[in-house]
Amino acid sequence: MKFFKSEMCLHMDSDFKTCYERTPHEYLIATGNGFWTNIDFDEQKKLYDQISKSTFNEIWMFCESTYYPSKTKAKDICAVSTGKYQKYLTELGKTNPRIAKYAERIQASGDFGSLDIQYWEVLKDKKHFNLKDPNIQLILAIHYLSMNDQSTRNADLIERKKVKFN
Repeated sequence: MKFFKSEMCLHMDSDFKTCYERTPHEYLIATGNGFWTNIDFDEQKKLYDQISKSTFNEIWMFCESTYYPSKTKAKDICAVSTGKYQKYLTELGKTNPRIAKYAERIQASGDFGSLDIQYWEVLKDKKHFNLKDPNIQLILAIHYLSMNDQSTRNADLIERKKVKFN
């Protein structure tokens, strides 16, 4: 959460709620990229190295994806739908129906989807997305770090193949 907050707040000192509310979410609309793509991916990979392998493996795993139309195969980050993080989401979902829905989507797809948590929903639904709640903060941090990884990890590879394919 600390890393996510520092990247999203551009290293300004503020609490998570204020940071999230001030994050330029309209970036997605203006550029077609999620605001999470502002996270420095090289720094994010360093963060991964600081997380114990056993903890990492309870949240994420690597899977093979195929990108079309070039049919490029690449390693992507996916959700561990049977790990402790999934169990944490399911348990939290017993008291928060919105998190229950999120946990079900991850369980069904094995993926963190950009449509699973919409920034506008988080800003409007204060009952289910209390930005002062450390559980919600953790979920958002993991979700957006996952989205950044999915957006960034293979971007150069896909772009090179797209140029070659066209």
